[in-house]
Amino acid sequence: MEIGVALALVFGLFLSYANGANDNFKGCATLYGSGTLSYRRSLFFSALAQALGSLTALLLAQGLIGAFSGKGLVPDAVVAMKSFALAVALGTAATVMLATRFGFPISTTHALTGALVGSGLLASSSGVNYSKLGAGFFTPLLVSPVLALAGSSLFYLGLRFARAASGISKETCVCVGEEVVGVLPAGMTASQAIAAGTFPSVTVATEAVCVERYRGSFLGVGVERALDGVHVLSGAAVCFARALNDTPKIAATLLVGGAFSPTAAILGVAVVMAVGGLVNSRRVAETMSHKVTELSPGQGLSANLVTAVLVVFASKVGLPVSTTHVSCGSLFGIGAVTGRAHGKTIAGILLAWVTTLPLAAASSAASFLALRHVVG
Repeated sequence: MEIGVALALVFGLFLSYANGANDNFKGCATLYGSGTLSYRRSLFFSALAQALGSLTALLLAQGLIGAFSGKGLVPDAVVAMKSFALAVALGTAATVMLATRFGFPISTTHALTGALVGSGLLASSSGVNYSKLGAGFFTPLLVSPVLALAGSSLFYLGLRFARAASGISKETCVCVGEEVVGVLPAGMTASQAIAAGTFPSVTVATEAVCVERYRGSFLGVGVERALDGVHVLSGAAVCFARALNDTPKIAATLLVGGAFSPTAAILGVAVVMAVGGLVNSRRVAETMSHKVTELSPGQGLSANLVTAVLVVFASKVGLPVSTTHVSCGSLFGIGAVTGRAHGKTIAGILLAWVTTLPLAAASSAASFLALRHVVG
């Protein structure tokens, strides 16, 4: 195997691992954050749904392979350069892994775009096609989180109105493990209730948490149980949509030298992406699940449904949106409506988004300068 193909395999799989570590859990973050599922169960569902999404990409989303090879953004002669493709993969992977190390959920799509620009400016005497960059890359990346924020806010408000109109009530419970030890009086937090002796005492080192539960039924089915089931499916849908959208983009980096077919590239990316999510996603999971905003199951469901619809639609029409931007935008919208948004965490995430593109561009450019002397 020639050195260019070998490096394409290593860098492409490194990028796949980084993407899985930073992105895989995002669809199930609301399940973990709302207490619907434990971390381990959420991780299992995200891995399963991601695998199904990657396999579906073989049929529905191969057009994105071309979009993220750089074709149309830089001249075809640059796209054909091995050093260009390798630098894009390495620059993107390094940026995503750095963000994962600090627990920031960033966009692999955004990092890829920055890496394409960074290497493209050095590799092409004519620079990059800025009109293509704006219409085909930046516009979807900037507009999608705004649409998600507005969509999740409106959808949750509608869902809340429908719940109240149907007579379904909501109560806040203090739970220890699997046991409900009481229902909170209106306006009282769990710590206040326990300190006041309102509920039975709990043993030292046993953590009491507040959870919201819904009382009532719809068409003979308990609302709480039905909501949990739909919430789990919505989380799986987001993970499915993310993999459907991201797998072809990363697979483009494995096609250097023509040693791998698109099918083999997509399958290889899918496997390593799953491993990255299973092994190295905990820090980003904690940020998405608990540090952006507090969530109830209904709020998590609203965020997931809006995210899934937007990302699936984008994949179908070939728009390279960021699942990270969409899912975070949905959570920002829920936090804005409920007044529980954690401003410091959100500001940190937004700063990470702003620095993603220049950091990826610089990393990719440095990689290109080194690699062009190795592979040409």
